Amino acid sequence: MPAYNSTFISDEAADSRVIGNLILLPIHTKFRGPAYPPNQEYDIIEETLDLFRANSFFKNFEIKSSSDRLLIYGILFISDCLNKLTKTTNYKEAVRILNNLSLESFSLPGDIGFPLNSLYQGPANKSESDLLRSYLQQFRQELADRLLTRIYKDDENIPSKHWLAFTKKKFMNKNL
Repeated sequence: MPAYNSTFISDEAADSRVIGNLILLPIHTKFRGPAYPPNQEYDIIEETLDLFRANSFFKNFEIKSSSDRLLIYGILFISDCLNKLTKTTNYKEAVRILNNLSLESFSLPGDIGFPLNSLYQGPANKSESDLLRSYLQQFRQELADRLLTRIYKDDENIPSKHWLAFTKKKFMNKNL
């Protein structure tokens, strides 16, 4: 059984911006950045959260579109977020931890420290690099925020064991 790919293939033909081979899809967000709101309620962040648990079992992933690359990045970021949380972390502490994680310095595709350079092309110039960095930072902030909403849906003092069970899983044997 193959891994689940992104359903945002049709959005690639629309007015979306592509940097390297990573598409900047619209997202619903309350954080500042270059992303604009989509025409529909379901966005790439919801899709990433929905497909995370199913895809985290796969060691291989066939990339069919540039939106799959954004999905891969999101899944790997969720794995990093879950690894930072523990069973005793309450909601307020988790917000602080994941805000720090989403805002900390990170490498872009094409940089020396980026773990998936074989799958991603780097930005062509400095302005594209700045745009990609601000988009990915906004993407990370919104993804961390929505992840916290799902993890602490039942109780603000105890994270969901159904999410924390995936801390030992490594999607594609990689991490950011």
